[in-house]
Amino acid sequence: MAERKIINKYFPPNFDPSKITRKKRSAGDKDVQKLQTVRLMTPFSMKCTSCGEYIYKGKKFNARKENTGEKYLGISILRFHIRCTRCAAEITFKTDPKNSDYVSERGAARNFEPWRDPENKEETEEERLDRLEKEEEENAMAELEAKVVDAKRQMEMDDTVDELRTRNAINEHVDPESVLDKIRRDQEEENIRQEQEDAELIRKAFANRSKKLVEFAEPTQSSKSVDGLSAKANPLDLLRKRKDARSSLGIVVKRPKVA
Repeated sequence: MAERKIINKYFPPNFDPSKITRKKRSAGDKDVQKLQTVRLMTPFSMKCTSCGEYIYKGKKFNARKENTGEKYLGISILRFHIRCTRCAAEITFKTDPKNSDYVSERGAARNFEPWRDPENKEETEEERLDRLEKEEEENAMAELEAKVVDAKRQMEMDDTVDELRTRNAINEHVDPESVLDKIRRDQEEENIRQEQEDAELIRKAFANRSKKLVEFAEPTQSSKSVDGLSAKANPLDLLRKRKDARSSLGIVVKRPKVA
C-alpha cells in the first residue's frame, strides 16, 4: 500500500508538462538554499512583530545559519533564521561579538531587560578602554586602603599583646604580701593627712570665734567706741549690737517662761 502511494502517480489526460512554470532562483536564493541547519536556543526573549507572540529565552529551534561576511576584530558575524511558533513568520538575529551578545534584526523585537545598560551601546572603544582603566585604578586604590587599614589594626593588636605580656611578666615577680603592705601604708598615710587637715580646720574655726568674742566684749570693759558708739551710748543700741553678735556666733539665749 505504501509503495503504491509513493511510486504510482496519476496524470490526467490533458496534462502538458511544457505548461509547468519553474521559478528561477537568483544567486541569493541559491545561497539561502545552501544554508546550514543547526539546532539552537533563542538567546533572548522576543516578541513577534507579525502576530505579537512572545518567544521566551531558551526555546529550541531548527535554525538556518548564514555567514554575513562581516567581521569584528577577526571574528565572523553570523545570522540565524527561525520562524515564529504561531504565524511562521521569519525571524532573524545576528551575533554581536563586540558586546558578547546577540542583536535582533528582523521579524521580532527584543523584550526589555533591566540588567542591560543602554548607555554602553554607543560606547566607543576608547571610552571602553578608559572606563576599564579607571575601574582598575579604583580597584587598586581600594585594595591599597584595605591593606593600610589591616596593617594598622595588626600593629594595634601587636601593641596590646606586648602590653599584656609585660604586665603578666611583672605580675609573676610581684609578692602579694608586699602589695598588701604597700596598700595598707598608703591608706594609713591618707588617714593621717586627713586628720591633720581636719584639726587645722577646727583650729581656724575656734580662732575666728574667739576673735569675735573679744571684739564683742571690748565696749563693756572700756570706754572705746565700737562702730562709732561710746560706752555711754544708748542702751538699746548696745543691746541690738549684742544680739547681732550672738546671732553671728550661733548663740541662742533661752528665756524662762512666765507662769
